[in-house]
Amino acid sequence: MKKYSIMVAFLALSINTYSMHIMEGFLPPKWAIAWVVVCIPFWITGLKKIKEITKENSDKKILLALAGAFIFVLSALKIPSVTGSSSHPTGVGLAAILFGPSVTAILGTITLIFQAGLLAHGGFTTLGANSFSMAIGGPIVSYIIYKTFYKKNRGLAIFLAATIGDLVTYCITSLQLALAHSGSVGVMISFITFLKIFAITQVPIAIIEGLLTKMIIENIEKYKIGQGVFENNEIS
Repeated sequence: MKKYSIMVAFLALSINTYSMHIMEGFLPPKWAIAWVVVCIPFWITGLKKIKEITKENSDKKILLALAGAFIFVLSALKIPSVTGSSSHPTGVGLAAILFGPSVTAILGTITLIFQAGLLAHGGFTTLGANSFSMAIGGPIVSYIIYKTFYKKNRGLAIFLAATIGDLVTYCITSLQLALAHSGSVGVMISFITFLKIFAITQVPIAIIEGLLTKMIIENIEKYKIGQGVFENNEIS
């Protein structure tokens, strides 16, 4: 029975999450609503922060647009994984390093809304869950890692922040799926099962994202994109 339940979990993921993120209708209503409620404080804080940023330095609008576009493009790159599922970069590490996790919560959520409406990636009923994993949880970890290590080795701090933030997103998604679809095997076994599905492709993707994020930030500084941004910015 235990082996059968695990096989069912694999089959469920294969059928229902081939689109990136957690697809439309895959979460029971109570979980879909719960994740939206959890996200609301982050969204409110993020909107206030964006308003402050654009008022204090209009040049930062350029970087906001760049960070948002980076999230949209990278997270739209669907790469086939095992059992018919898919993996993709998140792109949120860049925004988390530049502006912090609250702003990233808004940029990431906007990306998820557009992807759900235009590309059928994810869904509107699962927007809360997808936002928490990709736009909130991952960026918080990225920001903490960057702030912890950037004075010792800034290049390494950027790489680790983007890489680990990407991986944390998938850890959270796996937990969300396990909580909603644990079956008879329990949450922990379901969590490990879902996590293993993405691990093969997600680890190298996360490493590539870390390297790309480091390169982007180096070029932002080199070509002074958004003049005056770095004087009082988080990455200075």
